[in-house]
Amino acid sequence: MRLHPTGKFDNSAKASNLIEVKPLAAAMGAEICGVDVPAMSDEQFSEVRDALFRHKMIYFRGQKLTHADHEAFSLKFGPFAEDAYTSGVPGHRNVHPLIKEADDRSKHVFGEGWHTDSPFLPQPPSITILRSVQIPPYGGDTIWCNSALAYDLLSDTYKRMIAPLKVHFSMRDVLKSVQENSETRDNPMGRLASIRGASELSEDLQRKVQGSFHPLVRTHPATGEKALYIDASYAIGIEGMTDEEARPILDFLAEHLVQHAFTCRLRWEPDMLVAWDNRLAVHQAFNDYQGFRREMYRTTVVGETPV
Repeated sequence: MRLHPTGKFDNSAKASNLIEVKPLAAAMGAEICGVDVPAMSDEQFSEVRDALFRHKMIYFRGQKLTHADHEAFSLKFGPFAEDAYTSGVPGHRNVHPLIKEADDRSKHVFGEGWHTDSPFLPQPPSITILRSVQIPPYGGDTIWCNSALAYDLLSDTYKRMIAPLKVHFSMRDVLKSVQENSETRDNPMGRLASIRGASELSEDLQRKVQGSFHPLVRTHPATGEKALYIDASYAIGIEGMTDEEARPILDFLAEHLVQHAFTCRLRWEPDMLVAWDNRLAVHQAFNDYQGFRREMYRTTVVGETPV
């Protein structure tokens, strides 16, 4: 662990007129108060959106939303993105269930391992919005890392070295882990596990394993911030490099990115609504609540081709 980057933290809340913003940690994250999400005005949403870009992850407490409410809030940020893992709930194809039953003893759960959502797609989702319905009495937290802060803390020499590089993102390693460590069930990971032993992957899965190449350092289209675009789950190589050449760079950056100093951690409650920007943060879920049920619902917002 390096020394904490004194003088680099600035997760303070900016002045707002229609919402209250309470920073969660020094590195990132903030609670939004004073908002009834289904009744949010356009003026309030403008401040919420600004808070999301500043704090990278925001959350609301006590929001009893329907699937339609969840969809409506998501659409304020933009059209729905392709979901790489699920096809939605009946009547709401863009609201995706993330449910782990109490008797599911899988070692691999949805969202496990540090990652940015679906970077193997040509246009990965920009924003993810997750809603809690039932949470375990303990465990099941989510943790995020500020990938813009992680980039800022690199040396100028290292920044120049990685500036032109493109990362190869693929579902390959996650698919292998799921098939080895998840039970066959009617949930995103369980359905992937059910194809273990298949002689050939579907055309859709082949596309996701083939993956995409994106800039290792990407620029946020709204704020101009530069951030590391890499993770330990989906990044498998660097364009134009052999595996032996790429591995030290991938390993160093994946470890650098998730230092404790760059994180915030959320203890879930029922009826929370959380939004984060995949262009500015990575995250992971914990599989530490075996014997308890956890029910969440997710939407994703379409993103641009990373630059």
